[in-house]
Amino acid sequence: MKAWPVLAILIIQAILLLAHWFVYSTIIAFSPVLAPAAAADLRVAMLILAFSFVVASLLSFRYSNPAVRIIYWAAAVWLGFLNFFFWGSIVIRLAWLAIRISHLGANPDTLRSPLAGVVYLIAVLTGIYGLVNARIVRIRRVPVRIPDLPQSWRGRRAVLMSDLHLGPVNGVRFCRRVVALASQLRPDIVFIPGDLFDGTKSDLDRLLVPFRELKPPLGIFFSTGNHEEFTSPTHYIEAVTRAGIRVLANRQIVVDGLRVAGVLYHDSSSPLHMKAALNGMRAEGPESGGTCPAVLLNHAPTRLPIVERAGFSLQLSGHTHGGQFLPFTWITRRVYGRFICGLHRFGSLQVYTSAGAGTWGPPMRVGTRPEIVLFDFD
Repeated sequence: MKAWPVLAILIIQAILLLAHWFVYSTIIAFSPVLAPAAAADLRVAMLILAFSFVVASLLSFRYSNPAVRIIYWAAAVWLGFLNFFFWGSIVIRLAWLAIRISHLGANPDTLRSPLAGVVYLIAVLTGIYGLVNARIVRIRRVPVRIPDLPQSWRGRRAVLMSDLHLGPVNGVRFCRRVVALASQLRPDIVFIPGDLFDGTKSDLDRLLVPFRELKPPLGIFFSTGNHEEFTSPTHYIEAVTRAGIRVLANRQIVVDGLRVAGVLYHDSSSPLHMKAALNGMRAEGPESGGTCPAVLLNHAPTRLPIVERAGFSLQLSGHTHGGQFLPFTWITRRVYGRFICGLHRFGSLQVYTSAGAGTWGPPMRVGTRPEIVLFDFD
């Protein structure tokens, strides 16, 4: 293993250890009635849980079996609850500080346990809500106007399915449910701008079986996301191709007068590589030089000036998950601004960023909703 993945794992593990210690110390400090034996058991449990997600992730990259999937799912769910317990612990300590400063009540120590109990209960309920919310995939309908759109495309429908993250958590049943939703919409074409897979070791052909039943008249088109490029994307691309999905890896085709292009995530992460990839597409075929409107599948909502200058009318992205759950919804908005989710303009370019259908890590969504998108071309 290269040095940088090892360093990243060590940093993540250190952060998780500190987060677990902070939650544990808060529980102990605000639960004076906790018996010494119970405190010792809690300490051991928190230590095991602190290593659970990293260990489960490493196992999932090497093995694919029911036991590993269960371990990964349990570790991912706990990681989500840990997030809410961590922020709950901060709230508890800040609220306690405010109580002490304000001298609220004759005996403020009587408020310690009730305060912690209420806040941690809210954290638990938030996590449960996040689990349920993440499994309810919504359909978002978006009318879109593209200048000089061929007459044959007016009234047509396109489905955008991003970030399914098929793997240990979102398995073949999840894929079947999402594909069934898309099929009910009777799209003329389907776009998948990356992170179809989670990046872990899986039976890729089995996960994609539901897509064999989805047969829009104009086809299904896919470009890679970062999770397909954790290692070599070749085996993912081969599996997608076997499922009857057309892969656009730095290439484009013309579909009844509309250019449809896709860029590899690795190239989109570099301005120079992105520009080279888009310039390379211009030489492909007699209609590829910008004489007809164009749609680009670009996993992340980035490199917009380059995409606009290349003459694209619409970019379809995912990647952000809308932040997935608090507080990452705020952090992601700081990174991507208004392009975090929804349809927005960048000069002459329209950009739609989907919150995605699946999840990564904790299978929770708080403050965001999973979606597939139906575009009505006008």
